[in-house]
Amino acid sequence: MYVKKFEDLSKSDIGIAGGKGANLGELTQAGIPVPPGFVVTAQAYEKFMDEAGINDNVMSILEEIDINDTKALQAASEEIKKIIIEAPIPNDLVLFIREYYNELCQRVGEDNTDVAIRSSATAEDLPEASFAGQQDTFLHVSGDDEVIEYIRKCWASLFEARAIFYREENNFEHSKVYIAVVVQKMANADKAGVMFTVNPSTGEEIALIEGSWGLGEAVVSGDVTPDNYQVDKKDNEIINVTISDKKVMYTNDEAGTSIKVDVPEELRKERVLSDEELIELTEMGKRVQAHYGEPMDTEWAFEKDMLFLLQARPITTLGDVDEPVDDVSSDVGEVLVRGLGASPGMASGKVKIVLDIDELDKIEDGDIMVTTMTTPDMVPAMRRASGIVTDEGGVTCHASIISRELGIPCVVGTGDATKTLKENSGVTLDGKKGLVFDGISETKEEVAPVAAAVGEAPILTVTEVKANVSMPEAAERAAATGADGVGLLRTEHLMLTAGIHPGKFIADGREDELIDTIADNVMIVADAFYPKPVWYRTLDAPTDEFITLEGGENEPREHNPMLGWRGIRRELDQPEILKCEFKAIKKLHEKGYTNIGIMIPLSQSPAELVQAKALCSEVGLEPHKDVDFGMMVEIPAAAIMIDEYIDIGIDFVSLGTNDLTQYTLAVDRNNEFVAKHYTEEHPAVMKLIERTIKKCVAAGVKCSICGQAGSVPHIVEKLVGFGITSVSSNADAIAEVRKTVARAEQKIILDAARKRLE
Repeated sequence: MYVKKFEDLSKSDIGIAGGKGANLGELTQAGIPVPPGFVVTAQAYEKFMDEAGINDNVMSILEEIDINDTKALQAASEEIKKIIIEAPIPNDLVLFIREYYNELCQRVGEDNTDVAIRSSATAEDLPEASFAGQQDTFLHVSGDDEVIEYIRKCWASLFEARAIFYREENNFEHSKVYIAVVVQKMANADKAGVMFTVNPSTGEEIALIEGSWGLGEAVVSGDVTPDNYQVDKKDNEIINVTISDKKVMYTNDEAGTSIKVDVPEELRKERVLSDEELIELTEMGKRVQAHYGEPMDTEWAFEKDMLFLLQARPITTLGDVDEPVDDVSSDVGEVLVRGLGASPGMASGKVKIVLDIDELDKIEDGDIMVTTMTTPDMVPAMRRASGIVTDEGGVTCHASIISRELGIPCVVGTGDATKTLKENSGVTLDGKKGLVFDGISETKEEVAPVAAAVGEAPILTVTEVKANVSMPEAAERAAATGADGVGLLRTEHLMLTAGIHPGKFIADGREDELIDTIADNVMIVADAFYPKPVWYRTLDAPTDEFITLEGGENEPREHNPMLGWRGIRRELDQPEILKCEFKAIKKLHEKGYTNIGIMIPLSQSPAELVQAKALCSEVGLEPHKDVDFGMMVEIPAAAIMIDEYIDIGIDFVSLGTNDLTQYTLAVDRNNEFVAKHYTEEHPAVMKLIERTIKKCVAAGVKCSICGQAGSVPHIVEKLVGFGITSVSSNADAIAEVRKTVARAEQKIILDAARKRLE
C-alpha cells in the first residue's frame, strides 16, 4: 500500500500514485519502454504527516496565508517545508523504501544505481490542469540514504510558494491534495526533449517534437532553445525542421551529479534528431495517443540509440484561443524581435523586463512580461501580464505550457528580447506568428467584429456535437467551443477530489454536505452551458478508485473491478448514495436549472431502470416530468434489450463505446497483451451500435455516443448515417468532430439527391 512498482499501477491510480506515477504505470503496463521504478504512494505521505503529528500545524499556517502577499507566502512556505524536513519518517516506511530501492538496483544490475526522484501530486497531470513545475524533481540520486532524504524533500515541495498559489488559484483544497514520489532509474540521455502528439496550439494531427543534447531538463525548463520538428502523423512526412543554437545542456559530472554545461561548439548548431529518430518518436506518440484515447504531452530520451518515454500526460490547453485575423497588427510598427509562437493570440502593453525573481512585483495588470525564461515561481506575475516574451525556450517549455493554460499570448526563443526591448515601451505581440511589434495596437478591439465577419462561417449541423466533461473547472472552456451541450458529465471526479467516500458522508450524518458537494459542482457545468442540455451520469467509480478515499478502507478487493461492483448495480445496493445524487439534481431543478438530465450507467436489465426511477420519484423529482431520464448503453445486454428499455420509458440513451467494446469482445482495454484485439470497429460492436441507434430513432428517443469512437471520423460518418442524434467528444476534438458530422450530413443529402435524379 505504501510502495508500488510501476507494473502494479495504471492511469486509474492517481489517488495512490499521483498523476505522474499513475501514467508511468499505465505506460509500463501498455508495453511502452519506460525506465523501471516504483512509487512511494500518497498513502505513505499521509502516514508520515499523521504519525509525525504535523498535519494540523501545516493546515493552520495555510489558513492564514494571503497568497497575493508574495513575501508572506514565501515565508509561510519556508516554515512549512522546515517542519516537514525536520519531522521523523516512520521506521516501517523507511524499511519499505530501502527494500524497493535495493530490489531496483538488483533488477538493473547496478549497486546504488542512479535514480530520479520525481514528485507526483494527486492533483497533477489532470486533463484540465497540468500543475507544470509546481513540485520538485531531483536527478542522479544514489544510495538508499539519499533516496530517503530526497523523498522527504519531494514531500516538502508540495508546499513550495508556487504550488500553494497554484492550488488556491485553481480551487484545489490543500488538505485534499496529497503527494506521491516516483523513484525511477535515470535515463542517461544523449539527447532528450518533449513531444506533443498534436499541435498544442491548433489541435492539428501533427507531432510537434523538440529536442536538445543531454538530459531533457534543459528543454522543459527553457534553459535552451531546442530544435523544433513537425511530423505529419498521417504519413510520417517531416514537414518542418528548425535547428537552433543550443548553448547549454545538462549532463553528469564525475560524481554522477547533474550539471549544466556549455554545449561543445561543434554540436551547438548540429541537428539533434535524424529522420529515422523522428519517425520512431512519431510512431511511439501515435501509439501512446491511441492507448489513452486523447492527445498527450510526453517527455522522451534517447540513451545509446534506445528510445525511452519518461512521462505522459493529457494536453491541457487545446481549443483555448480563437484564431486572430492576419491583419490585426497592421496598425503597429516594425518587428522588434522574432521567436516561436508558443501561445496564440494578440496582446499589447508596456514592456516590463524581469531578470530576477525579486523584480516580479513590478508586473502590473496588462503589462508584457519579458524575461530570459519563466519559472514556476513566476506564475502569479504571469497571471497579471497580458503577454509573455522570453529569450530562451521552445513551444514545449514551462513558459509555453503555462501561457497556453492561462490563455495568455506568448512568444519564446527570441534570443535577445531582454536586451532589444526597452523598459516601459509599448509593444504588441503575436503569439501565433512569434512576432513582437513596436507600438500598442489601437485597433485590436475595433477589428474583432470584422474578424467574425470575414472569418470562417460557423458550421451548422442537424446532428448535435456535445462535450464530455469530467471536472467543473473545465466547463467554461468546453462551453467556449460552441458545443451543443454536455453528453457526459462524469460524477466520479467530484468524489475523488472531495477525498471522502460518499458512504462515509452518510455514515457520519453528513448527507446534506454530500448533496451540496454534488449540487455545487454540477451547477458550475449547468450554468456554463445553460440552457443547453447537460446529461449527468450517476456514480460509476470502480472499487479500486473508491478504495483510496477517506472511508474507503472497507471497499472489497475485486480481481477485475471493471466487471465488478460499479454503476447502477452498486447504487441499487447502496440506494442512499443514489438518492443523494437525485436530491442534488432536485435542488438544482428548484433553482431553475431545467437543462440537466439524469443518465444511469452500466444497466443490464430494464428492472434496474424501473428501480432507479422509483428512487428518483421518492425524493420528489419526477422522471420525464421534472427531469429527462436516460441511460448509458455499455453492456451488450442493454443494446440487445433496447426495445424493452424503450417500453418502460427513456428520454435518451448514450452509447459508451469504450466499455461496450471490451464487454462485447472480452478484451480488457487496459491489458497490453490483448490490446491489439480491442477495436470499436469490430462488426459485432458496430451491429450493436447500429441496432441501438435505429431502434431509438424509430421510437423518438434521443441517441448519443460518448465513447472514444465518437472522435473517430470514419466511425462518426457511419453513426450519422444510422441517424444518431448527437455525438459527444472531448472538448479539444469538438471542432474536428463538427466538421466530420457536417461532411457526413452533406454526403447523405447528396446521395439522396443523386438517387432522385437516377
